[in-house]
Amino acid sequence: MRRLGFSEAVDDALGQAMAADPRIILLGEDVQGLHAGLYGRFGGRRVRNTPISEAAFLGAAVAASMAGLRPVAEIMLVDFVGVAADALLNHAAKVEAFSGGRWRAPLVVRTACGGGYGDGGQHEQSLWGWLAHIPGLSVVVPSTPADAGGLMLASLGLGSPVVFMEHKLISSRWLDLLGSGGRKTVTYDIPSEGTRGSVPDVWEPLAIGEASVRRIGSDLTIVTLGVGVHRALQAAAALETQGISAGVVDLRSVSPLDQQTLRREVARTGRMLVVDEDYEGFGLSGEMAAAALEGGIAFKYARVCTQTTIPYGRHLEDAALPSVERIVRACRQLAGP
Repeated sequence: MRRLGFSEAVDDALGQAMAADPRIILLGEDVQGLHAGLYGRFGGRRVRNTPISEAAFLGAAVAASMAGLRPVAEIMLVDFVGVAADALLNHAAKVEAFSGGRWRAPLVVRTACGGGYGDGGQHEQSLWGWLAHIPGLSVVVPSTPADAGGLMLASLGLGSPVVFMEHKLISSRWLDLLGSGGRKTVTYDIPSEGTRGSVPDVWEPLAIGEASVRRIGSDLTIVTLGVGVHRALQAAAALETQGISAGVVDLRSVSPLDQQTLRREVARTGRMLVVDEDYEGFGLSGEMAAAALEGGIAFKYARVCTQTTIPYGRHLEDAALPSVERIVRACRQLAGP
């Protein structure tokens, strides 16, 4: 076993896959610099810088995937998917259904998501609920380096479009970027675990659509993903000192969704708190409630989500996004009589 940062783990798994499969290419803005190791190994034909036009290079990636390549298109921030939404939502996601399976678009869109560092609502959204709403797209949100590498390998082999999302506050590469450019005096709500961790010497695919139970609890179940997993674990440790036993389920992917694990854990405790940095309305938190109810489970329910456009002011942003304090408060209310 080795220890790698989150971003290094993704690149390591990607490098293993690229060495084994010459169809895999990486393209996007400044990828030759951001992934210098991959560029040095595989050269400019397979690690390709593109113009600053998400619509152009994601459209090219969709076409390349249909022609036989396995592109990884890197969009720097998930907010910018809006610029290229037509290629992803109207073409990549639908081509297999519309062609009766004769055409497929096996590509991975790798992108960063999440807030907590002061960039405002056009750069800090999560949007996994919006993307998972589209049939034909898989949406993956890992929380640890080991999961990130295994899920990247699985995404490359899936044969259909995958959006692979890295929360910036557990991404070692993003933390380096956020610590520069005059931000050295800014503090971030970075989890104690997540940015670095043990990873295998040789990567194996990790099944997409299988949640992980990170902590067993008897009083309530916290369901979350990405950086929310680490905040939920911190909250559960604090709650334990107050006599409340909270379990934590890491979804790992939004689409497909592991309803079996969700229902089993919620049925066991009878209480579910969804922690979701995406928007509350019409999103993942409501889908979790629906999945449990449709499974015939009677339970108490609450959620801690982002409810409005993420403010630019740090004190307002901190109040708007899920935090350990908000999770603890919601759990105490949920566990009450």
